[in-house]
Amino acid sequence: MVVEERERGGRNPTGELTVFPVRCFTCGKVIGHYWEKYRDMIREDSPEKVLDSLGIERYCCRRMFLTHKEIMEEIID
Repeated sequence: MVVEERERGGRNPTGELTVFPVRCFTCGKVIGHYWEKYRDMIREDSPEKVLDSLGIERYCCRRMFLTHKEIMEEIID
């Protein structure tokens, strides 16, 4: 998966730049590796169920997923 990201130049399958924090800002837990799975699973299920299935239990970590917005395109342009 990481190799695929590098080959696409840090872009997701829709062509947007992807920059998701590697760690939770509050507790420091490593959560970056869940982003791709979360983004794929969210299309078919509710955020609550997806985060539960990924094992993201802390409120601070859940916030990182629920409030993330891809803004790199806006910054670059």
